[in-house]
Amino acid sequence: MNGLLKFITCGSVDDGKSTLIGHILYDSKLLYADQEKALLLDSKVGSRGGEIDYSLLLDGLMAEREQGITIDVAYRYFTTERRSFIVADTPGHEEYTRNMAVGASFAQLAVILVDAKQGVLVQTRRHLRICSLMGIRHFIFAVNKMDLAEYSQERFEEISKSIAALKEELSLRHVTIIPVSATQGDNVTVKSEHMPWYQGETLLASLEQTEITKEDGNGFYMPVQRVCRPDHEFRGFQGQVESGTVSAGQSLTILPGNETAKVKSILVGDRLSDQASAGQAVTIQLDREVDVSRGSVLTDQEQLPVSKDVKASILWMDDAPLKEGNDYLLKLGTRMLPAVVKRIDYRVDINTGEHLPAKEIGKNEIASCLIELSQKIPVDEFKRNKTLGELILIDRVSHMTSACGVVEHVEGDEDKPYFEKDGLRAGGYIFEEFYFNLENAFLSRQKTKEITYRQGDFVPVSGDSFLYPGYFDVISLDDSVAVLVRNQTIQDIISLDDYGYTGLPVLDERGFALKIRSTEDLLNCLAEYKNLTPDNKIAFHNKWSKFETYRRIVCNENFWII
Repeated sequence: MNGLLKFITCGSVDDGKSTLIGHILYDSKLLYADQEKALLLDSKVGSRGGEIDYSLLLDGLMAEREQGITIDVAYRYFTTERRSFIVADTPGHEEYTRNMAVGASFAQLAVILVDAKQGVLVQTRRHLRICSLMGIRHFIFAVNKMDLAEYSQERFEEISKSIAALKEELSLRHVTIIPVSATQGDNVTVKSEHMPWYQGETLLASLEQTEITKEDGNGFYMPVQRVCRPDHEFRGFQGQVESGTVSAGQSLTILPGNETAKVKSILVGDRLSDQASAGQAVTIQLDREVDVSRGSVLTDQEQLPVSKDVKASILWMDDAPLKEGNDYLLKLGTRMLPAVVKRIDYRVDINTGEHLPAKEIGKNEIASCLIELSQKIPVDEFKRNKTLGELILIDRVSHMTSACGVVEHVEGDEDKPYFEKDGLRAGGYIFEEFYFNLENAFLSRQKTKEITYRQGDFVPVSGDSFLYPGYFDVISLDDSVAVLVRNQTIQDIISLDDYGYTGLPVLDERGFALKIRSTEDLLNCLAEYKNLTPDNKIAFHNKWSKFETYRRIVCNENFWII
């Protein structure tokens, strides 16, 4: 017997999703006697002339029965001789797309309904893209209502060509296409006598035979859900193992703090175990005291990223549009923290898949955007580590879910701008624009196309938010590097130990003017920096740097530009 399969039914409104699943339950004798009796009675007062309305087994809300459409997600558990299933029957109406996305987030396979009379519609394409976005890799296209299309092989092949084009466009790997009639039962649980030209399996047989390969990721990791401290002698970290295995005595890294410790004991439930693997809920005790709290990640992966900037593909679900600079609460793994959508890269055309420029994103649109978090956290690409790559955005006032999405790229320290020469390297944002969103009171930074500056490079000295002289020096105290800019060109990059005051303006790596007017000022500044502590860091920068000299504030549409 194959393992449990979690699948979703989706497609455009009135494609027959609820009827299809209802027919499977009815034909497979998976109903209690009272359920079957109630179905027969309810069908007599329905809209099918007394014939059995299988959709009533799934559509339980009064509004659903009145309108003849699915509104909420209906979950059903059933078992055949060959497999156990959990199915999420989701709404097809565009207004309830967010409900469909909720169902897709749990599924391993998607059954996409296509009306044989209407073919592939816009909402069909939207649901397919959402399923692909959510990481579903197995698809069964059920071309429904073949009875209304007179069981035409030509019509089925025509729709199959449209599906094949979608398969190539979205790089879908596992696709099966089945002609069915959900009301008449053709190819649902038994082979159809009306379509002898179709030689494939029935829908139920395909569901029973589909093999879902389990992806173990690249090693062990577990987001910490709770710190368990029943008494002063025990401190354990609870969560679900999302990938790999963990064993007693194994050395782990705790992110984002990057501390290391060994596993002292593992509890699965209330029993000690030498090992735990993906899917198990465990309590891990470490051999020494380390900084671990909810949202931390225990891992043996050396390359697991920690960052505060991610590029994500999202499905926007809020009535109010998404705009650049809007801030939200972001939920990722077991951590929730403030975040801001810094930039909208593009929105996706549902019909063609084309990437279109956009200043804002409307309800039910899919978009790619850059999101900045309030602090660095463990985060990874969705395709590598699912739990650390799926996220939701939550409205900070209403606490409604505004968007769901996946991480496509994690921007690390190597993506930051810097100056480089012969092993010397200094970071800095001196040529980047700083934006202050007036509506949300949030400061953000717009990256430049060039992130690496070397000797001989021409550099910009003016922009919306900065205006520098043609000749100046940049000193990075943190990196102990000086950059000499002459006539808008990097003349040299040298060690700060070899730098002497030249009489030219001196700036820091952010573009702030430094109050250095003589060699004595330079020596005093360097001496104070060497004695810098966390307590007097702010006072040091307030004393030696000045924002307004070369940086400025101007109004430009929705932003104040700093």
